[in-house]
Amino acid sequence: MITDISTVMLKELKEWLFQRGNSGRGNFRGGWVGQLVFIGIFGIFLPFQIGPDWVNNPMALAYWSWVPLFMVSGVTADAFAGERERHTLETLLASRLSDRAILFGKIAAAVAYGWGLTIASLILGVLTVNVAFWPGHVLMYAPWLAGSGLALSLLAAGLSATAGVLISLRASSVRQAVQTMGIAIMVVLFVPIFGLRALPAETQARLMQTLGGANLSQIVWGAAAVLLTADAVLLLAAMARFRRARLILD
Repeated sequence: MITDISTVMLKELKEWLFQRGNSGRGNFRGGWVGQLVFIGIFGIFLPFQIGPDWVNNPMALAYWSWVPLFMVSGVTADAFAGERERHTLETLLASRLSDRAILFGKIAAAVAYGWGLTIASLILGVLTVNVAFWPGHVLMYAPWLAGSGLALSLLAAGLSATAGVLISLRASSVRQAVQTMGIAIMVVLFVPIFGLRALPAETQARLMQTLGGANLSQIVWGAAAVLLTADAVLLLAAMARFRRARLILD
């Protein structure tokens, strides 16, 4: 089982990193340009603009969660919808790989992709801040900030991966999957904001007072619990949805 999951995972990562062109051959430059641009923006440009606060400000936790959410969504839309468009889904489903190995392998690849790029950009960000704003000692994330950030970014990558794969299972095309995933992300990000504003002023005040009284560790644990629950629910939904016979008929 583990070997089969690894096989699917490596296949997906290879295709995402070396994007497959119309001729069916790996396109090295096309696959790496997007990753290099991403790492350049979030690993060099933004840290240089923000300065030492990049590693000192606890608000960086929001960034750690936000980045993999978007990075993973771009590749999971292709998970099954892309296979369907390239007419390779039938070949994959006809293999000896089990349903769970295919599903878990694609999800694991998406998580590794988004989490890996996030970690790479954060390491480069630390190097950028130290080179550009050297104060005489090494600027580094506090251990609790680094640990919390790694955990939240992993859970956020899992959320985007499970949601994206579930959407891709149902989508008839990559474009449809991308659009649906984009709408889902906008809902997750903006509904809480506008929903909070729609609450009565007294309720808003009590809520802000509660949040203000909580320490950062409580907020992090709460966010982690919410993300973990959402990951589990979406994974179970994807497992229930993934049926080899149904996908072949679709």
